[in-house]
Amino acid sequence: MTEATDDRSPNPVDLHVGARVRMRRRLRGVSQEKLADSLGLTFQQVQKYERGANRISASKLYEIAASLQTPVGYFFEGLADPSAAGESRTGEVSSEQLVHDFLMTTEGLELASLFPRLKRGRLRRRLLDLVRAIVEDDGADDGEE
Repeated sequence: MTEATDDRSPNPVDLHVGARVRMRRRLRGVSQEKLADSLGLTFQQVQKYERGANRISASKLYEIAASLQTPVGYFFEGLADPSAAGESRTGEVSSEQLVHDFLMTTEGLELASLFPRLKRGRLRRRLLDLVRAIVEDDGADDGEE
């Protein structure tokens, strides 16, 4: 029973590429409808691509890259290099992966665009201290439950 469910779940590569499409589209300030129109699709199809529910063909990915004015390789950035699959891994999450994961969220993308607009370094530091305190408090709450 669980095998059928696993077969229907999106491929991690499709999830990653879809999330990169969504991130690039938002960075460019393009709506799903506008992207869909430029590709001759419905906005629902763009939604399915972005969620990884539908796989993007190579030709459609090329069209998306052209529409969003980015190299095709952009959509694969952050994925492990398949030619290095046999290399050992330390198990540690790289800072590049942390930044990537952060920017793949709606909130992270918005924070990343707003944070540099804070001109006062002291205010940025206080905001960072606040987030640290919230994370520490949230971790303490997890232990209590």
